[in-house]
Amino acid sequence: MSKRKLTRQQRWRVEKIQAEREKRAAKHQAKEAEQLAAGEYGAEQSGRIIAHFGRTVEVRSQSGAAVRCHLRANLQGLVTGDVVIWREGEDGSGVVVAATERDSVLSRPDFQGRLKPVAANVDQILIVFAVEPVPYANLIDRYLVAAEATGIAPVLVLNKSDLLPDDGGEPGQLLERYRALGYPVVNATTARPGGLGALHRQLAGRTSVLVGQSGVGKSSLIDRLLPDETLRIGALSEESRTGTHTTTTARLYAMPEAEGGVLIDSPGIREFGLTHLDADTVTAGFVEFRPYLGRCRFRDCRHQSEPGCALLAAVEAGTIHPERFASYRRILASLERSR
Repeated sequence: MSKRKLTRQQRWRVEKIQAEREKRAAKHQAKEAEQLAAGEYGAEQSGRIIAHFGRTVEVRSQSGAAVRCHLRANLQGLVTGDVVIWREGEDGSGVVVAATERDSVLSRPDFQGRLKPVAANVDQILIVFAVEPVPYANLIDRYLVAAEATGIAPVLVLNKSDLLPDDGGEPGQLLERYRALGYPVVNATTARPGGLGALHRQLAGRTSVLVGQSGVGKSSLIDRLLPDETLRIGALSEESRTGTHTTTTARLYAMPEAEGGVLIDSPGIREFGLTHLDADTVTAGFVEFRPYLGRCRFRDCRHQSEPGCALLAAVEAGTIHPERFASYRRILASLERSR
């Protein structure tokens, strides 16, 4: 569908509104600069962005208080989780004057397919699946590839673990396959007292995000991890169903039972896709492939049926699991169909 052309009057109105916004922003920045110069703001201190609201952010101070702060004009692209330097004003609000270097950034494609950062300084991505519905290995592999592409450590969380059969069953066999690859695996259940103990230990002292398919119990886990925030998160979820745009904002929460641990949550983060990745990135996302990459006979090997393919040889030798390799091929085929 072609874009609708604006009339001359409509273009004039758009330009006028934009100019008025820029004028107001410049006026505010000038006033803020005067206040800073006059010493109306306190000393610089470190804080962390809890949530982002356009030109303002909510910052958690070192004392744990949440302070609404304006952003200096030269600070663009800050997101939840960023560590910043800010100064408190006489009215209790503040201004962010600088940002520190990020350890990591989690991004996702926007509607135009451009990568947009949504959270910063994340330590681990928790991929949640469950005994019921039965975990689908290819979907777990997709989440692992997406996590590996970010450079942020992935952790597998088996929810509803109280439903595991004594012999572990199919989910148990799947878990062992990922453990053998070096991925941490944590069992969790909200159905038994102490069922989240291992999860709390994994979350302690770290900044985490939860991802996973519908029906695996992410919302129940979040409710238990954030008991004081349950009503507010529920309200945000209700707003998201009615189209309220603010629910896409990632928010940082402290977890009381995970000492020093924080969770960054938003509907936009929970949906975690591969559409922005190319074939080479997907290939590198399978950790057991890495020792063989670059060792194929042909530089442009696609690892299908080419002679001298190091990955195919590793599958035949049993050092790469055939089901993981089949999953890899399905992921590549799905990406090719979507483009």
